[in-house]
Amino acid sequence: MSAEASAGSVAAASVPATQSSGRGSEEKGVGGGLAGSKYVKLNVGGSLHYTTVQTLSKEDSLLRSMCNGGAEVTIDSEGWVVLDRCGRHFGLVLNFMRDGSVPLPESHRELEEVLKEAQYYRVQGLVQHCMSAMEKQRNVYEGICRIPMITSTKEEQRMITTCRKPVVKLQNNRGNNKYSYTSNSDDNLLKNIELFDKLGLRFNGRVLFVKDVLGDEICCWSFYGEGRKIAEVCCTSIVYATEKKQTKVEFPEARIFEETLNILIYENGRGSGPGGVALLESSSLVASQSEEEGASAGDRRVRRIHVRRHIMHDERGHGQQTVYKD
Repeated sequence: MSAEASAGSVAAASVPATQSSGRGSEEKGVGGGLAGSKYVKLNVGGSLHYTTVQTLSKEDSLLRSMCNGGAEVTIDSEGWVVLDRCGRHFGLVLNFMRDGSVPLPESHRELEEVLKEAQYYRVQGLVQHCMSAMEKQRNVYEGICRIPMITSTKEEQRMITTCRKPVVKLQNNRGNNKYSYTSNSDDNLLKNIELFDKLGLRFNGRVLFVKDVLGDEICCWSFYGEGRKIAEVCCTSIVYATEKKQTKVEFPEARIFEETLNILIYENGRGSGPGGVALLESSSLVASQSEEEGASAGDRRVRRIHVRRHIMHDERGHGQQTVYKD
């Protein structure tokens, strides 16, 4: 049993003689309260506290009722007022009664525990203090953007099909490269990742952003609405240099941002209506750099936008023409 001195100066508790006399019984229930006492010794679940009746009477609470006789008080043979509660946070409740304010724990679980104790003792000021702190925590938690990481194909399919929000997935697997990268590819790969983070923060709560580091593509964006893929932007191409093949990573920022805005038509199930389909079909006409792939009926509306697949003499100097090979 650990004793916590809760007052600046420790004084012996003065208890009415009718309460402290009589060794025959270890505990007594007293209905007259503690009005005749100046100092009070509290035993809260084994945690010992010293305080005054004046402190306990500051607010209209259960503790004040114990002092003025409004609530029954149990006192043991040694003069300790026994409270059958956990004493972990009682020191915090007592300090609030003294000062009118107290630092609260940052842990949400501990904050809930303090709130329950404040509600039990009916200390309304501390109850409001705890509820305000919990509201601030909720606002902070809502601002955090959580990005799921794909670990398997089944997990990806289940996540996309069950999600009610539009989904944007970035497949980023730098270790999958068979050839060396061009000089700007590392920077462009980093720019794609940075754009993914910025979009995730901007559309947090409206779009589910998912990151996949296990796929076959080095850098590829996929856009889903109502459980099916709507568009895809592949950012890699193979470059045939003079001596060896190289992998080039592009950063089509405008195209990626446009597809992210297009996918918002599926927010709250709005993409299934006639207006959503019309908007989707009209937006597909804007792809100046895109080429359509996958002409099957089930995959007809998936826009696959790729950069040029085969490029001769990449990173040419100023004034030299880049030659494309189909």
